[in-house]
Amino acid sequence: MEFRTATNDDVDAIVTLVGHAYRGTGSESGWTTEAHLFEGPRTDPDDIGAILATPANTLTVAVDGGEVVGCCMVSDRGRTAYFGLFAVSPSAQGSGLGKALLAEAERIAHDRLGAERMIMTVVSVRAELIAWYERRGYRRTGEIVPFPAEHTVHIRPGIVLELATLEKTLVGAGAPLG
Repeated sequence: MEFRTATNDDVDAIVTLVGHAYRGTGSESGWTTEAHLFEGPRTDPDDIGAILATPANTLTVAVDGGEVVGCCMVSDRGRTAYFGLFAVSPSAQGSGLGKALLAEAERIAHDRLGAERMIMTVVSVRAELIAWYERRGYRRTGEIVPFPAEHTVHIRPGIVLELATLEKTLVGAGAPLG
């Protein structure tokens, strides 16, 4: 398993991975599926291309046997880094890859970008996912924001979603303060 910075050659693999992890065929076998909340794609090549083209973003992929099996993005916001586009192949979930990839993102945020904290937003009804982050030192800030209007087109009818903000203070390579 290796972690490396994604390139334009990885765009299709990342789109496929994110789809399998969250929405598409195969997502049902993983615990990260959002298929019960959303329909349609989670991302597309244009979205990934825009992430790669933004200098403040670092998009990392986990590669195993030549296959992209995980990804995440860290966005430089000064003393704060934003974590997103986190996906692990359903076949690799439960293997420790997610923990390792999150730790790599925290290392990038702290060591490369000089961030003191990492923040993220998580669909607030995803209690099991929020609990997973809490076990890794993240805490809820209490900030709840509406789901972005441009993405509500994919929410299944009758469902109202919000995003909860989580944060973690970074010291060294992903270790929380005492």
